[in-house]
Amino acid sequence: MGGDEFVVLVEQVKSTDDVVRVAELALDAVRAPVYLGGHVLNVSASVGVVDRPVEGTDAAELMKAADTTLYWAKADGRDRWAIFDADRHASDVSRYRLSGQLPEALARREFFVEYQPLVRLDDAVVIGTEALVRWRHPELGVLGPNRFIELAEETGAIAPLGQWVLIEACRQGRAWRDVHPHKPLLMSVNIAVRQIRDAGFVDAVKEVLAETGLEPEALQLEVTESSVMGSAGQPLQTLHALAELGVRIAIDDFGTGYSNLSYLRDLPVHALKLAGRFMAGLRAPGGPDQTDQEILSALIGLAHKLKLTVTAEGVETAAQATALRELGCDTAQGWHYGRAVPPEEVELKGRQ
Repeated sequence: MGGDEFVVLVEQVKSTDDVVRVAELALDAVRAPVYLGGHVLNVSASVGVVDRPVEGTDAAELMKAADTTLYWAKADGRDRWAIFDADRHASDVSRYRLSGQLPEALARREFFVEYQPLVRLDDAVVIGTEALVRWRHPELGVLGPNRFIELAEETGAIAPLGQWVLIEACRQGRAWRDVHPHKPLLMSVNIAVRQIRDAGFVDAVKEVLAETGLEPEALQLEVTESSVMGSAGQPLQTLHALAELGVRIAIDDFGTGYSNLSYLRDLPVHALKLAGRFMAGLRAPGGPDQTDQEILSALIGLAHKLKLTVTAEGVETAAQATALRELGCDTAQGWHYGRAVPPEEVELKGRQ
């Protein structure tokens, strides 16, 4: 079919295993070393396996399915075979459609922002909110960020989308501070790797703050571990410039990536947000898991020694809140304190 693509048609098979055996034979044949001009060449291949009855099968659709499955094998690590899966294919098609719709959705104002309270554990006072973007899709309904943020990053749409979210959040943050002048609320906003790698991002943040009137110290930007651990070059310069501006920097979902606190010595980070999975041990049926408690205690203690505040995500019960408070955690968010809701529904009060 091309310079390095081949099709093998296997007829009269009794089961998919028969086709898989052919795929494995092909892979073994390609793996055999090639000796050429005194050199040894090692080659690998990837195989997409599709098993369908002849009746009702369209040749073009069959080839498309085989090609799709071939790329799954490549994406899964190469030098292997993958079997066509209709559900995975439908998911891929859906992702492809969504990625193509992102720019128009932003132009049509289909995105909106909801806010989840950030609560101080000592006294259950709301000290701020986290801005979470949603997509009101005309066909699929309201989509959470897990359905489209990764697509936006892959396609480059994350830059304009992230900028829009930042503006909306800062406007809302300024509005709340005007209503509650004696209660300085923090507005926390997620930013993507692509944004902090943009040399113009710091100026963009300055413009948003100037336009909305929100003080720099009232804005917290959340970045993932993978985007900052071992940072160098532009990302590191951007983070230092933002910190010098007065903006707080938080590491989001801490514990899902490198989890190496030594990196934090040289980064202008102010807060750690512990991943929600750390909360699982605090809601064990027989009481908090001792090992999980020790891990949380160590993380919180080390963070405090580095003069970082700690926020626990995914807090769902009063028992979890109590355990975190006893461990010295600073703030928390989760369904126990409130779900993400439109700004007019946000309760700027805490819950014990």
